[in-house]
Amino acid sequence: MTTFSGIASGSKEFKETNMSMYLHDFISGPNVTDIPVAGVAGKLWTFSQFGSFYVTDNPLTEGPSLHSPAVGRAQGVFVASALDGLSALIVFSVRFTNKEYNGSTIEIQGNSILMEPVRELSVVSGTGKFRFARGYATCEFYSVDTPAGYAVVRLNITVEHR
Repeated sequence: MTTFSGIASGSKEFKETNMSMYLHDFISGPNVTDIPVAGVAGKLWTFSQFGSFYVTDNPLTEGPSLHSPAVGRAQGVFVASALDGLSALIVFSVRFTNKEYNGSTIEIQGNSILMEPVRELSVVSGTGKFRFARGYATCEFYSVDTPAGYAVVRLNITVEHR
């Protein structure tokens, strides 16, 4: 994970932290990280089917390899929220387990247009070292293996916090 922090001059000042990490998304196989839990009766529950609701628990690493040092987990929910199936409402916590931010969280939410090359979401709060957090996050596909049901997403977060 790459981190850059601004320096605050007083206790009431906010500092800015920029970080990059990689989210590993498994939609099939033995290590599945996205599970459908609700949807429209009589319809197939898929990422693009309006009303399909998923829970997620994705590993986050410093580099694009799943074997890179762990940063934490991205845990949350998303729902296919557009009738045409092209966007989803996403709400998740970045729960840090690495030494620098262990136990802290950053809360992210927003509407994601699923196949856009770069998707922007809001940072709405945080805990621990990220109290009073606000900012934004971008998500972009780093790699996609459709037959294996596996994708790596680069997650860039810019956050102001105390």
